Amino acid sequence: MLSNTSKYAINAVLYLSTHSSVVNKLGAKEVALATKIPLPFLAKLLQSLAKKNVIASSKGPKGGFYLTEENQKQALIQVVEHIDGLQKFNECVLGLSQCNSKNPCAIHFSVQPFRDRLLAEMSNNSIDSFAEKVKNGTAFLKLD
Repeated sequence: MLSNTSKYAINAVLYLSTHSSVVNKLGAKEVALATKIPLPFLAKLLQSLAKKNVIASSKGPKGGFYLTEENQKQALIQVVEHIDGLQKFNECVLGLSQCNSKNPCAIHFSVQPFRDRLLAEMSNNSIDSFAEKVKNGTAFLKLD
């Protein structure tokens, strides 16, 4: 349901949320090494997210990427929305163009509750609330 680009972006944003601050900005290279995301791809993602104010950045010798308090309060769905848009949450999981609740594919009603819950969780919870799970050890980021 989420593209690899969105997955990379979520991992990078949560990594920044747990490892950076206004006084401890991280470069794209450092984030790429930690998250195992290809550097050129990640650099473009981070620049795009910074332009859309999902994350913050500053240039110069002490520059880099980080999240402000305001960034931390945004819903995690903002990352997905700015990378892929939200249309994936309405598309048929089998790729059928005519699938909807009135004309469902074979697995439409099996997938829909999961899709709705994921959208709700990501819409109703902040970046910081997901990062907090990583910080307190109840969740982890895939960094292998």
